[in-house]
Amino acid sequence: MLLLLFWLFLTIVFYTYAGYAIVVWLWAKIARRTKNTVAEKFEPEVTLIVPAYNEADILDAKVRNCQALDYPAEKLRLLFITDGSTDNSGQVLAAYPDVIHLHLPKRAGKSMAENRAMRHVTTPYVIFTDCNTVLNPQAVRYLLRHYADPTVGAVSGEKQVLSDGSTSGAGEGLYWQYESFLKRCDSDIRSLMGAAGELVSFRTSLFQPLEADTILDDFVQSMRIVHAGYRVVYEPQAYAMEPPSFSLRDEMKRKVRICAGGWQAMSRLLPLLNPLRQPVVSFLYFSHRVLRWSLTPALLALLLPLNVVLSLSHGGLYTVLLGLQILFYGLAALGWWRATHNQAAGPLLVPLYFTLMNIAVFQGFWRFIRNNQPAAWDKAQRVTHESVTVSK
Repeated sequence: MLLLLFWLFLTIVFYTYAGYAIVVWLWAKIARRTKNTVAEKFEPEVTLIVPAYNEADILDAKVRNCQALDYPAEKLRLLFITDGSTDNSGQVLAAYPDVIHLHLPKRAGKSMAENRAMRHVTTPYVIFTDCNTVLNPQAVRYLLRHYADPTVGAVSGEKQVLSDGSTSGAGEGLYWQYESFLKRCDSDIRSLMGAAGELVSFRTSLFQPLEADTILDDFVQSMRIVHAGYRVVYEPQAYAMEPPSFSLRDEMKRKVRICAGGWQAMSRLLPLLNPLRQPVVSFLYFSHRVLRWSLTPALLALLLPLNVVLSLSHGGLYTVLLGLQILFYGLAALGWWRATHNQAAGPLLVPLYFTLMNIAVFQGFWRFIRNNQPAAWDKAQRVTHESVTVSK
C-alpha cells in the first residue's frame, strides 16, 4: 500500500507541474489549426477603470500612460477610483479634467471599489488595470478586437514582470513565463482559467457584483463568465508591465494572499468541477488551478516521510529518490539564505521558488479557514519603475 501511495502521489505531482503542460501544449497545437481569426478593425466604446489606493506618487504617470494608448480618445473613458486613500490622489487627478474620479473616505477593498465603479460604466466593454502597471500602446486595441466574436465574454492581457536583478524579481519573472505558457494553451483549447487583474476586460453586461470579502476579484469574475458559457481569451500582445516585489519576503506575502484567495475562490466555484456541464472547462480548471492550490502541495509534503519509510524498508531506488528530495529542499534552503543575505540565488532559484509557492498554499489555507485574509490587504512593497527592465 505504501508503494502504491508513493508512486500515485509522485505521478500526481509530476502531472500537476509538468505533465499538464505537455498535455495542453499538444492539445493547443491541434486546436490552433481550427482557430478563428480575430477582427483587425473593431473599435467600440470602452471604459478603462484604475483602482488606486494611496498611489498619489505614481498617479500622474499612470494617467499619462492611459492617455497615450493607441485608441480613439472619444471612445475611451478613463475612470479612477481612490476609495479610502488618505494621500493627495484627488489633487493629482484634478489636473486631468477628462478623467472621471470617484472617491469615498472609507476603504472597503478592491472588489467593492470595482462594484461601485461599474455603476458609472455606460460603455459595452470595460477594462480593469492596476495603477502600478504600464500598458503597451496597443493594449486596448488588441483586447477589444476579440469581442467581435459573440462567444467571447472576457479578454485578459499578459503580465510582464520588470526585472531589477533581484532574486524576487527573477523568481516572479520565471513563474510568469511558465504561467503565461499555460494561459496561452488553455485559451487556445477552450478558455483561460482565470484572468490577471493587472490587465483584464469584460463585456459590461456580464459583470457580476462581487461579494465584499472577495480576495481574487479578477479570477472569480472571469471564472463566473466561463461558467456562464462564454470564453475568456488570452491576448499576449496586450500587456501590463509591473515591477517585482521589493524582496523575497514581500513576494511571499503576496503569494500567501493569492493562495488564501485561491481557497476562497474554489469554495465559490464548485459548479465548475461538474464535468457533465462543461467537460473541457472542468478538466482545465481542475488540472491548472485546483490541483496546484489544494491536493498537490499536500501530496508533495507527504512524499518525503513516505520516501523515508520506503528507503528504510526497501533501499535501492527509494534511497536515491530520498537523497534527491533532501538535496532539492536543501538547495531551496540555501537559495533562501542567499536571497535574504543580498546574494543572487542563481540556479537555486528554481527549487527556492517552487518550494515557497507550495509553502504559501498551506499558509493561505490556514488564513482561509480562520477567515484571516481581509479583502482590503496591505500592499506588498514593490521596487520603482526606474530601476527595472522588461523581463518576459
